[in-house]
Amino acid sequence: MPLVNLSDVLQPALRNGYAVAGLVTLGWEDMRAFVAAAEAGNVAVILQAGPGCRAHTPLPVVGRMLTWLAEQASVPVVVHLDHGYSAEECRLAIECGFSSVMYDGSRKPLAQNIDETGEIAVMAHAAGVSCEGEIGFVGYSDGEESRGTVPEEAAQFASQTGIDAMAISVGNVHLQQAAQARLDETRIRAIQALTTVPLVIHGGSGVPPDQRLQLARTTSVCKFNIGTELRMAFGAALRAAVNEDPERFDRVAILGQTHEPVFRAALAVLHSMGCDATQGSSNSAAKR
Repeated sequence: MPLVNLSDVLQPALRNGYAVAGLVTLGWEDMRAFVAAAEAGNVAVILQAGPGCRAHTPLPVVGRMLTWLAEQASVPVVVHLDHGYSAEECRLAIECGFSSVMYDGSRKPLAQNIDETGEIAVMAHAAGVSCEGEIGFVGYSDGEESRGTVPEEAAQFASQTGIDAMAISVGNVHLQQAAQARLDETRIRAIQALTTVPLVIHGGSGVPPDQRLQLARTTSVCKFNIGTELRMAFGAALRAAVNEDPERFDRVAILGQTHEPVFRAALAVLHSMGCDATQGSSNSAAKR
């Protein structure tokens, strides 16, 4: 199936009351399992290459791996740069075939974030690529603290940058291992009252599946980024495979045993988004 961009999958989600999963990839094994899960569930999926992935594998290599999987898939697949920190990094991703880029200027002053994100959105749109921006800083478990998104600043950011999706800080935290973060729905609704841009939740692993589903069906949240819970599934499967036979050394055999557990974990995540994204939904009246 041809590669699609973020707007291709998020605008139907916004209209029809569901969300699309942005699954954070680290290597071939999880990428392949994520696409297999999307095909099994007959849903669209966003494959994301974040800073950890890019530190491990050069961006041109990651891009070719992801775009090849997208082209072979029977469901819509977005190939997305997650947390790009410079215009040059976003430009390289576009040159490498990514269909979507996310520029993270959330640590910067509002005016600077608007200017830089807007420039990258123009560059991306000229290439037929979508652009996600972030307003309000999403912190890290046992690390930097979050700074909540101010609704009026979010409206200004969305209107002045021309972005296709907006990541917000509403109680979500990156790298949280337990699904215990109850998001601030009052703040979410205040933001969505001021803008029509699809909203994105980073650190989605920390959000309980029942709240993911509720927000997907009843708010403008159309994308949840999920990384930690899938990495935990991969790690557990890998440890089990290694410990099963301490004498075994064939990495292909060892890594092959991670596929089914990661596939099942990814399928569960996709089911928590509220709808068959390929076929549409009847929840449109509840979304806003």
